[in-house]
This record gives sequence, structure tokens and C-alpha cells, in this order.
Amino acid sequence: MAKQFSSIDDRLRDFIARQHIFFTASATAASRVNISPRETLCLRIISPNTAIYLDRTGSGNETSAHMKADGRLTIMFCAMEGPPMILRLYGRGRIIRRPSPEYRELLHTHYDGDEPLGARQIVWLDIDLVQTSCGFGVPLFNYEGERPSLDNWANAKGPDGIEEYWREKNTVSMDGLPTGLFDD
Repeated sequence: MAKQFSSIDDRLRDFIARQHIFFTASATAASRVNISPRETLCLRIISPNTAIYLDRTGSGNETSAHMKADGRLTIMFCAMEGPPMILRLYGRGRIIRRPSPEYRELLHTHYDGDEPLGARQIVWLDIDLVQTSCGFGVPLFNYEGERPSLDNWANAKGPDGIEEYWREKNTVSMDGLPTGLFDD
């Protein structure tokens, strides 16, 4: 039932655009596998073989550590409404740091320059394989909306509080790998 493609075509791009959540999976050979849910509002498909997402502050920074050490990244979407399907984007990722010119350019070009408080970095995925599968086992859910929790948390912390949080919680992974968050 699985089908493989070399890139994202219009049909798959339309499927991605209808989703409200995606999941990222990353690991190194010696680390735990990290799986994180993300809102699709932060995701952009910028070419048939490139996806980026604006990564906001979280309790950890595992994806960044894994990209620095290994680079393997998978993004998965699954239809929670409508016809069933699972879509995975496989490839190699990298982290684009906030102070960099590349970050500013991507923010301007793909997010209209809008940087929400707590934006930490941009994750870039070079896609080398696209795979769909049936999704028959994925339950149906009704989308109610985005949670305000992350925005409320970031606003309560403020920019200085967020940076302090990054230094305390986001500079090494749970396995002790450096995330590179403050690398030049």
C-alpha cells in the first residue's frame, strides 16, 4: 500500500495544506529517538524537495542536537479528517540560527517577516524520499483550533526570560548532546 516518490507533487502539497499538525522524528545512532508534534502554521514547502518550519521554544531542543550530530530528519503528516493517508518526508535536516542572515531572509520571504515571540530557529529539510501509506488505522478527529498556551507562555516570559530559559533548558539534549543554540 505504500508508494514512494522522489518529490512532493501538487496532490501531496494540497494534502499537506489541509493538515493541522505534523510530527518530526530525529535521532543519532546513540541517542533516544525524538518525536515532536508541530502546528502546520509554521511549516512551508518551499520547493518539491525542501520543507522548512519555524521552530518555537519548547521544553527541550532535541531536533537541533540531532541535526548538529547526525542530520537525519523525518516529517510525518496523517489525515485526521477526510480520506485516510499518511505522508512522510525523509531527508537530511539542518538548523538555521536566529542571528544569521539566512534566518532573516527566510523569515522575510516565507513568513512575511513575522517572528513570534519565542521563535528559536528554522529547521530546514532537504527531502530525498516522499512516501505515502494508507492511514487506515488513524482515528478521525475534529480540529477545534490552535492552543494559545505557547504564545501566553512566551508573552509572560518576555524576550529576556525566553533567552534565560534557552540557556537553562535548550543548550544540550536529554542525552547530553550540544544543540548549538548559541553557536556563532
